[in-house]
Amino acid sequence: MTKEEKIKILDISWELHSQVETSYLNNPANKGDTEWLDKQRMLLADMALHLLQTAIKPGDIESDRLRDNMNAILTIADQFLPSADLKKATEKLYDNL
Repeated sequence: MTKEEKIKILDISWELHSQVETSYLNNPANKGDTEWLDKQRMLLADMALHLLQTAIKPGDIESDRLRDNMNAILTIADQFLPSADLKKATEKLYDNL
């Protein structure tokens, strides 16, 4: 993939990010509300877009950003896959820093 193609994808991802983040921020749900999981799905999509941006950005991948992206995704996804114990997996992300 060329640098120009990566930049085009990044530009599109920021447009999508804006829409997803607006949807998340406009959802007044609090933990325990019936709409909470919908709000968390938007947050998961937001974090997935950040992961896309980290992965596709031209140049070397920033391991700190990648680690933070993965932490957020695993933490949020944990409530959708409780038997996978994803939150526990996040502990290893910051070992040996």
